Amino acid sequence: MEKKEVLAVVGKKEITQNDLDSALNSLGPQRAMQFNSEEGRKKLLEDLVNQELFYLDSIENKVDEEESFKAEMEKIKENFLKQYSINKLLSSVTVEENEINDFYNNNKAQFKAPESVKASHILVEEESKAEDILKELHNGLSFEDAAKKYSKCPSNERGGNLGYFAKGQMVPEFEKTAFDMKKDEISNPVKTQFGYHIIKVYDKKEEEIKPLSEVRNQIAQQILYTKQQSVYFTKVNELKGKYEVKINL
Repeated sequence: MEKKEVLAVVGKKEITQNDLDSALNSLGPQRAMQFNSEEGRKKLLEDLVNQELFYLDSIENKVDEEESFKAEMEKIKENFLKQYSINKLLSSVTVEENEINDFYNNNKAQFKAPESVKASHILVEEESKAEDILKELHNGLSFEDAAKKYSKCPSNERGGNLGYFAKGQMVPEFEKTAFDMKKDEISNPVKTQFGYHIIKVYDKKEEEIKPLSEVRNQIAQQILYTKQQSVYFTKVNELKGKYEVKINL
């Protein structure tokens, strides 16, 4: 519902709260932040008032009847009409559910989720330190608390949690150990270029095909783009047969 609260009147033109909100929204998130305060909104309202003053002045002085203005308006109209026509053509393209299902069934290899491991680690500089921490873990210190207390990796704030990762995302020594481990197992110290790691594996996922529900939107967008491209260039070729085109470049 339009907000009819009148914030200013310029001549006979009312500037409403809705006008101010629309102007604010049109600025985009970054610029809108500069005006999203009482003082900022006052400045924006002042700008809307100033614009209206220029509009009234241009009408009084019949700027809209000047040939240069008419030429500029014709260019604006021409460019808008081009884009409007393209958007109208592309908006007619739709994607059916059976198209999504067929694409998924015929291209399942595209939707493979690779084997992955969910693990946490504790990183220290010396092997002896890693051995001491390992003893504390075996004596009952939780892995999360040990990571927060001893780990030199920024993941220490999350208790060493690295989330899920697939092969190729970690350094080779770390990766090999993690993927060879069993769920809930804690490793011996593993040396890499960064130091010594103690790894705990929390979960393992085998390679799988992502379910259709997870990739439906991705497929729909892919099909839509392909169909729109086809419709666009089919129309272009049709128009090239109708209107003469000469390219001199």
